Amino acid sequence: MKFHILSWGAWSPHYQHIAEWQAWPKTVLDVSTAATAVPKLPQVPAMQRRRLSKLSKIFLDAVFQSEPPQQCRSIFASQHGEINRTINLLNDIVDKSALSPTAFSQSVHNTASGIYSIISQNHAASTSIAAGSETFSQAFIEAYGLLVDDPKPILLSYADDTLPDIYKPFASEPEWPLAVAFILAPCTTQQKTLAEINLCEQQPQAVKLCLGQILSSIALKQTISGNYSGMHWSLSFE
Repeated sequence: MKFHILSWGAWSPHYQHIAEWQAWPKTVLDVSTAATAVPKLPQVPAMQRRRLSKLSKIFLDAVFQSEPPQQCRSIFASQHGEINRTINLLNDIVDKSALSPTAFSQSVHNTASGIYSIISQNHAASTSIAAGSETFSQAFIEAYGLLVDDPKPILLSYADDTLPDIYKPFASEPEWPLAVAFILAPCTTQQKTLAEINLCEQQPQAVKLCLGQILSSIALKQTISGNYSGMHWSLSFE
């Protein structure tokens, strides 16, 4: 599967702009700030912004950075989704406390997709993806199918927040909140592109990549290849 990346954006507590991703992983990481860092989102009205979870906020920040076209089809992928909201709701049930209607309504896996649709007035089709450790690559498979059906550019966004303490012994990632968004098009597009990305079956002898390396390579416009999220990734630049 081959794609052209037309634009992109990414957010984490330590890397929030292209120049910072270019420095990855040289920046000194303070893991303690990951729990409190949240994007400001000036594009969202304050009353609405206060109701959003951190996951929804980092999703939106990455998406706004990528500057999707109007009425753009979208894919929102997350391995863990709104797990923090869900845990809080379950704790409220255990404590026999009243459930927050807002928290309940925004605890579903497609919360970010719905919120983005409302804020941007985007009425195009949207898909939410959850596929364990291969969530990121499965989102690209979904994008490939949609682009075969219709070559107009598509928004692909992936995000995960830190897990609740009760789940941390069972998971190795993410170590801190992370969101990324791409505007993807088929390789036949005539639009100006940033990079070409190629996905295929994992190669046994290939190096193992992490998402930070992939994002840094895009920021630096440096070719990179290796296995990640159950597939082999290659990025090239003109």
